Amino acid sequence: MTGTFKANNPYNTFLLLVYGLLLKLPVFLHPTIPIPQQTDGFLFKTLLAQLAPLGRNVPVIYSFISFIFLYTQAITFNKLANDQRLMQKPNYLAGMAYLLITSLFKEWNVLSAPLIVNTLLIWVWASMSGLYNNKNARSALFNIGIIIGISTFFYFPSIAFAILIIVGLTLTRPFKLAEWLIALLGIITPYYFLLSYVFLADKWKGYKLPGFSVSLPVFYKSYWASAAMIIVLFATVIGIFYVQQNFRRQLVQTRKSWTLVFLYLIVAIFIPFINTAHSFEYWILCAVPLSAFVGSAFLYPQKKWFPLLLHWLMVGFVIAFSYFEQ
Repeated sequence: MTGTFKANNPYNTFLLLVYGLLLKLPVFLHPTIPIPQQTDGFLFKTLLAQLAPLGRNVPVIYSFISFIFLYTQAITFNKLANDQRLMQKPNYLAGMAYLLITSLFKEWNVLSAPLIVNTLLIWVWASMSGLYNNKNARSALFNIGIIIGISTFFYFPSIAFAILIIVGLTLTRPFKLAEWLIALLGIITPYYFLLSYVFLADKWKGYKLPGFSVSLPVFYKSYWASAAMIIVLFATVIGIFYVQQNFRRQLVQTRKSWTLVFLYLIVAIFIPFINTAHSFEYWILCAVPLSAFVGSAFLYPQKKWFPLLLHWLMVGFVIAFSYFEQ
């Protein structure tokens, strides 16, 4: 399977769809109705409220929506990773790794606010990576700020990804105060319109600003899930090793893109520590950068048996975890 997705074949888009459906078959057989959490934004709660009448009668609709998000995120991130030349040659391994990693934990296949935010953050990462030679950087920075601001309407702790703008600007462009202010203005703009609506509609009494609190996140207590996390960590370390080996051979822009991927992962790991509610679903924000490193672990090893063994080991855990945890 890894050999198939190593090729940059347009048919792999369809094969990735079939691959994802097979991996996530238990999600459709055992649909889960999402429950809004305290840190979820009003846009996500509104979405669940609109879906509730249909979801009560046809709960599998939530599984279809979550799969659409996961598949489109896999395809989008894979394309953007190829555009940024993260790996030696274009392939579909990052998309394959994303579908595989998210299949290891049932919470990552449930419709949730962080799952939706992943779609926005993939675009943010790609836009930040493209700032290096962007002649219209101010417009791009304003749009990036707006997207991060809107993402907080789905999941407020995602405001931490403003760090990606700060470090990204430091890495990719010479310091210009105007660009930093424009990015900040972009983040503030959605709140300006939101608060204007709240004021004009006279809804101040019932409105509460979102918040967060520092606390220890929840980890799985299942042996199967713990083993799956160890495998993902092992594959990530292997991927980081090969990325580091090829780092000096890559273009400057590609190096900066990899640095932003690593920063993306650090911020995503930090996010669950600033939640007022605890759920393993918040860790899905790590899946996008992890898929880049795991995809490298599938591509670079010279011994063909290693990525093949790693892939089927992860697939085996998906099957076993789905069987024992349902």
